[in-house]
Amino acid sequence: MFIAIKTEDGRNKGKINFYCKVLDVTRQGFYHYLKTKDLPWKYQALADAMIDICAGDECNDTYGRIRMHQALQLKQPDGVKIPGERTVYRVMEEIGISHRLKRKPNGITKADKEARKSDDLIKRDFKANKPLEKCVTDMTEIKTSEGKLYISAIFGCFDLSVLGLAMDTNMKATLCEKTLENAYKAYPDIRGSILHYSRGTQYTSRLYRKAIKKYGIQQSMNSAGGRCHDNARCESMWARFKEELLYGSYDTSKMRVEEVKTLIWRYFISYWNNRRICSANGGLPPVIKRQQYYAYLQDVA
Repeated sequence: MFIAIKTEDGRNKGKINFYCKVLDVTRQGFYHYLKTKDLPWKYQALADAMIDICAGDECNDTYGRIRMHQALQLKQPDGVKIPGERTVYRVMEEIGISHRLKRKPNGITKADKEARKSDDLIKRDFKANKPLEKCVTDMTEIKTSEGKLYISAIFGCFDLSVLGLAMDTNMKATLCEKTLENAYKAYPDIRGSILHYSRGTQYTSRLYRKAIKKYGIQQSMNSAGGRCHDNARCESMWARFKEELLYGSYDTSKMRVEEVKTLIWRYFISYWNNRRICSANGGLPPVIKRQQYYAYLQDVA
């Protein structure tokens, strides 16, 4: 661009050699620039489609190259030839919508070393062949203007859907029990499922063990010693939730508890379950993956 300005787009040929030599640019490269500089960008339609995807939901602007590529494949925008992930990434960088994970939250439950031992039925294998076969549960916390808000959720390992959700201003066992109750109300077929959780005192309490038995759940607990990867699936989803919804978007420390609760309910139940592109599901939102599974069963029946 500098050489084009100084040489009046190449019309002042006497200066071309001088500026190309000073700036270490070949004459061929300069003339190629002149030839193509006024042409439309070949990735403009792709860039516009990605901007539309980001604008589609509040949290879509956190998509990295993999989920953006999957979102393009799912949406199939008119007139757009979908390239590979590397090109998607380069275009995202060019238009300023690339995203990198900033923080990784830590777990908050404390291991109960005196707890009665339960078998680790998951053994870090978080894959499931059908809905409600395996589930994981955990808690996290968020600061509000009225103190801490604790969020408890049960996630399905098959499609990563949120099966049960509860929130309170304390992290007692009753919060975990309420999460399990909500999951059972929404999905009665959760009876018989494996539910994996940490050795936190909430989950090893008599109250929670009673609830597990009431709803016919198979309990699975982290290995003794609390190795960091034993419940990695939950920790990963908490990290995603905070990165996508909160960091850089909302200062929850200045928001009331009920306001934050509304944000979280809307994010998980409406966005996460129904519209969020999930790489682990091959780019499908949890509900879509589950619908495809049941549709397949009907087809082969």
